[in-house]
Amino acid sequence: MNGFAAHGLNEDAFGEKSELQGGLKTFDAFPKTKSSYTAPSSRGGQWTVLILLVCTVFSLSEFRTWLRGTENHHFSVEKGVGHDLQLNLDVVIHMPCDTLDVNIQDASGDRILAGELLQRERTSWQLWMEKRNRETHGGAHEYQTLSQEDTDRISAREADSNIHHVLGEVRKNPRKKFPKGPRLRRGDKVDSCRIYGSLEGNKVQGDFHITARGHGYRDLGEHLDHSVFNFSHMVTELSFGPHYPTLLNPLDKTIASTESHYYKYQYFLSVVPTIYSKGNRALDTYTNAPPSQLTHRNNKNLVFTNQYAATTQAGDLPESPFFVPGIFFKYNIEPVLLMISEERTSFLSLLIRLVNTVSGVMVTGGWLYQISGWVWELMNRKRGRGKSEGVLTGKHDD
Repeated sequence: MNGFAAHGLNEDAFGEKSELQGGLKTFDAFPKTKSSYTAPSSRGGQWTVLILLVCTVFSLSEFRTWLRGTENHHFSVEKGVGHDLQLNLDVVIHMPCDTLDVNIQDASGDRILAGELLQRERTSWQLWMEKRNRETHGGAHEYQTLSQEDTDRISAREADSNIHHVLGEVRKNPRKKFPKGPRLRRGDKVDSCRIYGSLEGNKVQGDFHITARGHGYRDLGEHLDHSVFNFSHMVTELSFGPHYPTLLNPLDKTIASTESHYYKYQYFLSVVPTIYSKGNRALDTYTNAPPSQLTHRNNKNLVFTNQYAATTQAGDLPESPFFVPGIFFKYNIEPVLLMISEERTSFLSLLIRLVNTVSGVMVTGGWLYQISGWVWELMNRKRGRGKSEGVLTGKHDD
């Protein structure tokens, strides 16, 4: 026989205890090992703790990703016909207010006297430089020059264009007024002009420009001396659409300075109408609505605004009547509509991802545990062969 009886062992002790338990085990996808065949070890406990930590970290990451959702960008043709385009401007020019002309000339031939619609404020250039230094030192969005490439500003602008941030500004319903400028102190030199406000223009290609009085337009024969020209400027805000002061646009907090009197700054802007939507329902409501019912009124889950990209060109001009110095913002409305929507999968999909993640970590951890055990065993064998503790060879010396 097998010799079990000679040692007082019963072969039934190694079988199933009952027919019911044996029948159930045939359907067990994960058969268990008897507790008498297992031995706890510190290495196994350490691996168990490590696998639990990894599963916890991955599960929290999956849950955080699901909670935030994902942003999807879609391009489409804008439905309906828009006629008006709101422009928001806050700029300081290093010239007195009575020496500047502000106008808009669009592709439809309309000339808008923006100087009469926007507010002007006499100020000091030095005060705004001090304000910039305080904000930069305080950790706010850093001002940049035209030739400066700042990765921090790019990342901050990307964060401001996030759906959560944009919709959060709408829900808070912040004051959409322009902030107050620094107060003039006794002894400050009034040598600059702050031009700020919002105005409505035609939603077509246009040119918003700030020039010196008597240059570019005939202003009752008045002609300023070129020595007073200084088109150094600081753009605090330039945006299109509803006014959201806390959002950072490409030209916001930009400084351009020059020592030349006859100088021209040109900004080429590509404006893209943009819709921010939380969830697909709000976006589907806009997409499926007939053009006659489309109203660009913002709600909590759907925001209509505009984004733009900017390129710059600047240089000296010859002092000639054929050349006009100043600051020119040439904007073009792109014939596309950018729809940015936040989408989130169902809770069932989250559970499936969590199960897959935990299962994968446990299986991979089991493989790594076995492989590490084999490697450790091989290393111990090699160490044992290298040591000589005395071996009997069977030979005897006479």
